[in-house]
Amino acid sequence: MDKRTGKMAGTGTIVDVRMADGVIASVTPCSETPEGELPWISPGWIDLQVNGYAGFDFNAQPVDVKDVLGVTEQMNRYGVTSYLPTVITGSFERMKQAVGQIGRVCDEYASAAASIAGIHVEGPYLSREDGPRGAHPREHVREPDYDEWLQLQKESGNRIRMITVAPERQGMAEFVRRLADEGITVCIGHTAASPDQLDAAIEAGAVLSTHLGNGSHPVLARHPNYIWHQLGDDRLWASFIPDGHHLAPAVLKSMVRAKRDRFVLVTDCVALGGMPPGKYRSLVGGEVEVHANGRLSTADNPNILAGSGVTMPECVANAIRFAGLSMKETVEAITERPANVLGREDLGRLVPGAAADLTLFHTDSDGRVEVLETIVKGKTAYAVKRG
Repeated sequence: MDKRTGKMAGTGTIVDVRMADGVIASVTPCSETPEGELPWISPGWIDLQVNGYAGFDFNAQPVDVKDVLGVTEQMNRYGVTSYLPTVITGSFERMKQAVGQIGRVCDEYASAAASIAGIHVEGPYLSREDGPRGAHPREHVREPDYDEWLQLQKESGNRIRMITVAPERQGMAEFVRRLADEGITVCIGHTAASPDQLDAAIEAGAVLSTHLGNGSHPVLARHPNYIWHQLGDDRLWASFIPDGHHLAPAVLKSMVRAKRDRFVLVTDCVALGGMPPGKYRSLVGGEVEVHANGRLSTADNPNILAGSGVTMPECVANAIRFAGLSMKETVEAITERPANVLGREDLGRLVPGAAADLTLFHTDSDGRVEVLETIVKGKTAYAVKRG
């Protein structure tokens, strides 16, 4: 039986976490105080929106085995034990190849299967309007097509667990209802929907607002508008990207206070995350500029973001610094809450019987967060090399 000792993130209680056969066997107070500085210990971190990172891309043409394994390795390096590869709007052929490749890699590689909790399809049934459409290619956004959905789901090996849609598309309420009945987590995003259209989607089963505050017109009516409507609806969870670019610190602070305990944090990281400043060609946004401050935008319109380059440790640090969140709230927003959104009681919890997914990390006096070890299903997937 393997054991890790650390301070519970949020309470500071020193505990021993014992693991066996890929699950947590026990969580008990440490009987004697260990010597030296102890790490924080939390359930493994969960990211519901990962497009790629460090040159590895879930929206490449085509997606390769190395993309799936490379992103998984990078996620583990940054403390993420479960994540959703995110395939964005594209032609049916490209999206089919991407979800199929992810599914096949999960079938063949245990490391990928252990960390990939499902696939998030962001689109293609999104707004055509500039602003709400974001960096999604206009030529491929389209009306909901249930037959197309079934083909994508079959190709993925039934691994698509989440989809983001725009409620204003024709027939969307019925589409949402059918997917919700199938157990799919349906999200609202990249939308310019009216209040009635938003309500219809929520009543049909939509449960989360994808990166709320983004994928919208640069200029909106003060009120009412589709951001306020989603922010104020207690039936919806919301995901936020705390990279300092998608939402200004004061906006993030206001939004998390409005949502209280019904928000999660995501990176929305893309393949250009971690790359040197410059201009690149990317499916997400076309010609994209990576700025020196880490901001990713379309080259022809710096106001339109093209995903993020943030890592989960940076999200943790930023959420605490920008929004005034406690360590407890921040960790819940990347563990238990996203697990709840997915309906996964086995993830995001330090309790006996849950998956033995752990993130051990350190925080310094400036608030920076460093991952020391990532454990996935009881096995070390990443550890800092000391000495």
